[in-house]
Amino acid sequence: MECILLASDYPNLTKIKLFNFKKEFVLHYFANESPLRHIFQQQITDLVLDNLPNMKCFSLKCDTQISLHDTNFLPLFRRMSNLEKLTLYLRIKNRDRFVDGILLQNEILVYMPQLHSFTFYICTCINTVGLLHHLSSEDVQRTFTNIGQQHVASIINYISSEKMTCSVFSIPFTFDCLENIGHMIPNIIFNYVTYLVVKDMIPFNREFFIQVARAFPLLKTFRILNMESQSCQLTNSQLYEIAEYPHLTYLDMLCGHIDYLEQFLNETKTYVPCLTKLKVVYNNLRFVTNNFTREETRRNCAKIKRLLMLIPLVHTKEFYLHFPLL
Repeated sequence: MECILLASDYPNLTKIKLFNFKKEFVLHYFANESPLRHIFQQQITDLVLDNLPNMKCFSLKCDTQISLHDTNFLPLFRRMSNLEKLTLYLRIKNRDRFVDGILLQNEILVYMPQLHSFTFYICTCINTVGLLHHLSSEDVQRTFTNIGQQHVASIINYISSEKMTCSVFSIPFTFDCLENIGHMIPNIIFNYVTYLVVKDMIPFNREFFIQVARAFPLLKTFRILNMESQSCQLTNSQLYEIAEYPHLTYLDMLCGHIDYLEQFLNETKTYVPCLTKLKVVYNNLRFVTNNFTREETRRNCAKIKRLLMLIPLVHTKEFYLHFPLL
């Protein structure tokens, strides 16, 4: 099939029928690295497959955003009638409704009567323009309870005035990456997550970063996307508490407010003993470190080996004293 489809362009090709194929065939041609990926995603609207009665276990992870009904995933799932174990990690875009328990039941699970293990993370990005009902995590949670899925959590995040994300996932969370969560963090320990992206229109206060440190104990990469000034409403018991990130090696502050950079570089607020890579706006860095002379930021900058900035600059003596490993 590959030789035929890659031999020429087929602009009118919209339907493919496949029969008598093996499991390895499916795993190769329906993956991100498939040489036929562009054809399947951009042209094929009708895919007919023979059933896969011998497939017992299937795992699919897509780090890039996909359009659920523009892919071949749903027809593929419906042919796995004897599947016992399913693992999905999907980030879905361009939908007018979020993926919830009802959709999963009607589109996928109903076709898998033998399924006894379903591990998943599905994040849907939808347009909120014209959305009449303000959705909550409780609304989403209820759709899973109604179909008997008890060990599920959800996060609703309004990332802009026109966009929201809805993340649903099984508990415990077994994946290493989590993106687009906001200021509302569920009371869960994410023991396997090493890569985290937080994004919100609402400011992150100091307590938020303490919660993140507790919820993600093995975090190594942290990206902060929030240009709102930090909220500083603290109780007395929180006033001197330090957020500890013992494994954090990479911090991306390029799209974060200067307040959050100060939060992480100030040793009286955050402990980052392994931080070796920092992505930042130079003027923000210069201001937070008081032209690279501030004592409170010296320790958290001492082990940084890579400093990523948009414009390369000639640095001062004070800069290199503040960053001795550069």
